[in-house]
Amino acid sequence: MRNVLGLSHDAGVGLRHNGERRHTDRRAVDRGTPDRRRAQRRKARLRSLLFSALAFIAPHHLKSSGLPLFVAPKLAATGPRVSTTIESFDPVPLRNAYDDLIEEAADKYRLSANLIKSVMQTESNFNAWAVSPVGAMGLMQLMPHIASAYGVEDPFDPRQNVMAGAQILKELMTMHRGNLSLVLASYNAGAGVVARYRGIPPFRETRNYVKRVSSLYRSANEADN
Repeated sequence: MRNVLGLSHDAGVGLRHNGERRHTDRRAVDRGTPDRRRAQRRKARLRSLLFSALAFIAPHHLKSSGLPLFVAPKLAATGPRVSTTIESFDPVPLRNAYDDLIEEAADKYRLSANLIKSVMQTESNFNAWAVSPVGAMGLMQLMPHIASAYGVEDPFDPRQNVMAGAQILKELMTMHRGNLSLVLASYNAGAGVVARYRGIPPFRETRNYVKRVSSLYRSANEADN
């Protein structure tokens, strides 16, 4: 049978066996030299008392910071410290998440920011990861071959996508001499299709697209006035 230390009772801790001596069995004759074991025990008790005292008086941040216990407080406080407190979090509405980028593109290509934003809302509803059933990608819904032609390396990168979409709108504005309906029809169906039909093609999707973007654009301009 074994105890909690894993030792059998035959070799139990503290039991005296034949041939063993107790402390009182040791000769009491003074050897004329200091008792080495007594000195070691006295030192051990002093160390234990010292560490116990330090555990009570040491500041909490020293005990929990991983710093050596005996580092002087002045030295321990010299390291760099960063404290950050977040008191509130105000999420940006998705429709306003790309306003700065839209303004940048509008300034660069001399377009109306409201026009770019209206196209973006209709194309992707401000979802930078949107992919259409035919493979158009990102905020401005660029087809793969269009994205490649305009130097877009990552169609899902908002900046690359918006800048390319704004450049396309600018070129269509120049091509159609500012005729917004033809610009929007060309953006949706392709400039070649619009040229073939000599106007807005008779596709329900394209006609609804032109109406929706035009309505959003008009509402945005009225809200600014």
